[in-house]
Amino acid sequence: MSILEIAVASHIWARRHEKREPEFLEDDGLKILLRVAFAFLAFTLLIAGLNLAAGRPQTLAQQSVPFVADR
Repeated sequence: MSILEIAVASHIWARRHEKREPEFLEDDGLKILLRVAFAFLAFTLLIAGLNLAAGRPQTLAQQSVPFVADR
């Protein structure tokens, strides 16, 4: 094989095995946003369901905070 044949074969092999970056389309951004929103909603519902099954609804404060009238 000549050097030219080796170079052409190497170039063909490299072109076949190169990983091309996929293009980012506008629809892809919407799909990503919808998937993130769905995952967040599903996780929120899961946590709420587990808290409800455990018999303790989720609250912001577990106990009442004493109100300080005068300082």
